Amino acid sequence: MADLHDLTALEQGALVRRGEVSSLELVDHYLERADRLDTVGAFVTLTPEQARSRAATAPSAPGPLAGVPTAVKDLNLTAGVRTTFGSAAFDDFVPDTSDGVVLSLEAAGLVSLGKTSTPEFGSPCYTEPDGRPPAVTPWDRTRMAGGSSGGAAAAVAAGLVPVAQGSDGGGSIRIPASCCGLVGLKPSRGRISGFPMYGDPVGLATAGPVARTVRDAAALLDVLAGRRPGDPSWAPEPSGTFLESCDRPPGRLRVARFAEPVIADAELDPAVVQAWEDASRLLESLGHEVEDVAVPLPREAVPEFETCWAVLTAMSAAPEGREHLLRPLTRWLGDRGRAVSGPELGLAIGAVRRFAAEALVALAPYDAVLTPTLAAPPLPVGAIRDDADPAADFEAQKRFTPWTSAWNVTGMPAVSLPLHWTDDGLPVGVMLAARPAEEQLLLALAAQVEEAAPWAHRRPPQW
Repeated sequence: MADLHDLTALEQGALVRRGEVSSLELVDHYLERADRLDTVGAFVTLTPEQARSRAATAPSAPGPLAGVPTAVKDLNLTAGVRTTFGSAAFDDFVPDTSDGVVLSLEAAGLVSLGKTSTPEFGSPCYTEPDGRPPAVTPWDRTRMAGGSSGGAAAAVAAGLVPVAQGSDGGGSIRIPASCCGLVGLKPSRGRISGFPMYGDPVGLATAGPVARTVRDAAALLDVLAGRRPGDPSWAPEPSGTFLESCDRPPGRLRVARFAEPVIADAELDPAVVQAWEDASRLLESLGHEVEDVAVPLPREAVPEFETCWAVLTAMSAAPEGREHLLRPLTRWLGDRGRAVSGPELGLAIGAVRRFAAEALVALAPYDAVLTPTLAAPPLPVGAIRDDADPAADFEAQKRFTPWTSAWNVTGMPAVSLPLHWTDDGLPVGVMLAARPAEEQLLLALAAQVEEAAPWAHRRPPQW
């Protein structure tokens, strides 16, 4: 008989609805695993008393995930729960309000076990916060889980929760999904509300699901999606649920593909190229037309993106008197951001939007776009971080993640799928993107790919 953590989130929700297992039993099962097995740096804060209390009422909520345990990234405001934003400067901050993501999870009856680790302000593509263990992939605990949703991905991949929420401003869901052998979905711009902070005026970042299967990811997207009064932008409502779209044949699709790095000159690991080529052949075997295309974003877009990224970092200011606690990379990026004038930022945002528009026009004839997710399998912990030279740190991040931020610029939905493993057992993701607001088509295609080349049976060591 399978253990509870062997089941998908949807299977666990079905057990709760049928009364075959209680939400409290699931919560206790996962809390015990988190206490015993969190050698992957997944959690910053566990909230067992709050979780057990919520488990008593959560199953009465509507939806297929009611009563299922989950976790919240430590960037998301959570009322009454310490929220550090991955920074020592906020190690004692307890908000009195929850953001829209947390409210949506609670309304759907999911039960959070606590806060998952993130790097400072979610900026780097690795999760190595000061004073805490690094988030590592359970496939090899000497290697990074990626970032910035590294704790969320480590938790799901190690079987500490069945599904988790992350956020993605330049790849922060898809990067750890690739490192941890998971499905990581960045939705379209405006699909998920940024209530109440609306902290990204550029429009790069969004919340999204991290899961072991496409259907679990789709079910969590159903929970998170939706506009709130006051949202500055929003994606159109889907016809039906995202979960239902996983059971619809996508039809014969036209798929663009490229593997040339977008934002940096990066040397590609042979396993990455192999994964991309194998995925291309798989799509063709499923009846899709796969075509090589030119990179849709020019290198001239990179400095404009970096200007916006630096200003967003500068907006994440430490409390007065605690600036010295910020990491060198954060201080370096913040200094870059504060050096940008108002007109310069306005020009950069305008340029980014024009580059995005040109890319969207170039890709409009295609139903999906295939690229690698990362330039290499998960790297050793510390391979990128360079506190002595933050500029070198930043350049190394770009070389490791030369594709992911392109879809934050365009606002297109994108998903990393765990379609490949190296000979020594490391996961390698491939990435599919779709036109803005076409998550349903993207999920239909991803579900078809998963059915043809399933991965959920794979288990990391110490599962």
